[in-house]
Amino acid sequence: MSRAPRLQCRYRCLGREPNRWRAIALLCLALLSAGCSESPFGSNSAADRAGSKPSRPAAEHLVTAITAERTSVSVPHERPGSLRLRRLVRLHSQEEGRITELEVFEGDAVEQGQPLIRLDDDLLRAELDAARATAAQERLDLKRLEGLAGRGGASEDEIAQARTAVAVAEAQVRVLETRLAFTEISAPFAGLIIARLAEPGDFVTKNTHLLSIADPASLIAEVLVSELVLPELTVGDPVQIRIDALGGLTVPGRILRIHPRLSEIGRQAKVEIAFDQIPAGARDGQFIRVRFESRGIPRLMVPFRALRQDRDGPFVWIMDEAGKAQRQAVETGVRITDQVEIVAGLEPGTQVITRGFLGLAADDEVRAIETSTL
Repeated sequence: MSRAPRLQCRYRCLGREPNRWRAIALLCLALLSAGCSESPFGSNSAADRAGSKPSRPAAEHLVTAITAERTSVSVPHERPGSLRLRRLVRLHSQEEGRITELEVFEGDAVEQGQPLIRLDDDLLRAELDAARATAAQERLDLKRLEGLAGRGGASEDEIAQARTAVAVAEAQVRVLETRLAFTEISAPFAGLIIARLAEPGDFVTKNTHLLSIADPASLIAEVLVSELVLPELTVGDPVQIRIDALGGLTVPGRILRIHPRLSEIGRQAKVEIAFDQIPAGARDGQFIRVRFESRGIPRLMVPFRALRQDRDGPFVWIMDEAGKAQRQAVETGVRITDQVEIVAGLEPGTQVITRGFLGLAADDEVRAIETSTL
């Protein structure tokens, strides 16, 4: 038989038995499936039979933390103010008259007792001369009556009246001497003339403001301080005074006086500060800034970077005794440089996480790679 008829015969034979070859194919597939389901190492564990992977221990979250403790903290406060001359005297006329001498000007230095102003005193001198003459005559009359009394020529009433007249005349002399002294006004202390309000030749009446003299050694700084800060200040506390007009020069000083009254509008009290040494160029009225360092108060402080914030408010991450992270809501107080006060929500000795917040969640196991006490 030729090749072509043989091939046709084989195909015909296969076509006659399709069920047999289908059964063989299904058997092969079943064997292959059984072989793939077996572990290559022959493991028969429940995890292998279920086709699941074995669980791995969770990795620790690395953080840095500090132990929150109460420490004595001084809060700085800066307040604006002005320089002021505390010892300043306004010189007024106590007599009326024309000014005959006035030789000092603003900025002139004067010595204590130095004559500054003279008024025309001709009229007062004439009245004083008359009063002295009257007093002398009254003394002579008294002496004559006392001589007559020994011979019965003068009564006791006449002598008493004469003595009264002498006393009145002498008192009038003293009054005019005092008024004459008022025509010359002298410096009450060594200082500087800061105001000249009259000129020679002016006629002035009593109680006219003529000059102002100030003591440059009495220069102080004066600021207004809030009622919230006043309890932290005491007389003698050191401060720093910055004078902008002198190129921002900062000099030390001390609290001299705290006024007892508060203003009703701003609830502030006036605080006076004395210089340890008055700098050259400091003048009355210059703008200054005073920096106070309040007394140390125990405060629970944490680094500001440890503070978190969300819509529920501020909070910090802490490490509990089991080494797990927990979210702790807090209330904050003052911020001082890079630290913030915790006034509620945190106990001293708590481990507060300061770094490593990325991916951190509650109950995560954490390990501190750096721990310190604030």
